Amino acid sequence: MFDPTIFENLKVALENQLYDLDNIDGLIRIIGRDDRLEMSVMSREFAIRFELAGRQEVVAEIGLEASLADLSAEILEISDVRPGCRLRIGFGMNVTEAETECAEIERILKTIWPDIPLVQTLTRVYGDEWNGCRNKAELRFRRKIDEEQMGDLPELIDYVLRSLKELGERF
Repeated sequence: MFDPTIFENLKVALENQLYDLDNIDGLIRIIGRDDRLEMSVMSREFAIRFELAGRQEVVAEIGLEASLADLSAEILEISDVRPGCRLRIGFGMNVTEAETECAEIERILKTIWPDIPLVQTLTRVYGDEWNGCRNKAELRFRRKIDEEQMGDLPELIDYVLRSLKELGERF
């Protein structure tokens, strides 16, 4: 019988909660999702993107990644390896004054997520009439998660929604 992996269980739990917030509660609008098996390294990746209902200024993305080492350790039940998934949370928004606005984004996110490293990446299309940049602010969690953190997903989603709200009020 097929036994779902940690990755599959977390992905389904995350999807269920987010689709309920979209379809039932109407708090968010899911705008994209990716579910990939990366054949070159035999890893799994999942990402789901959403915005607050009626607010398109800021997009959130929650992603899960499971490496070949994690997947094989779990499937083969290797005793000295603790399998799990990498969690990443990102926020995308436009900025026009990078220095001041990136500092404000950092202040907002560090207030909500004080112990999580934050990396902001700015991109711009050369020749585009708009002089601003697209900012991707990504929280990079240090440790892997597994089914023991399943109960933390609602609180994690609440933090993402709070982040979307506060960033949306500013950008």
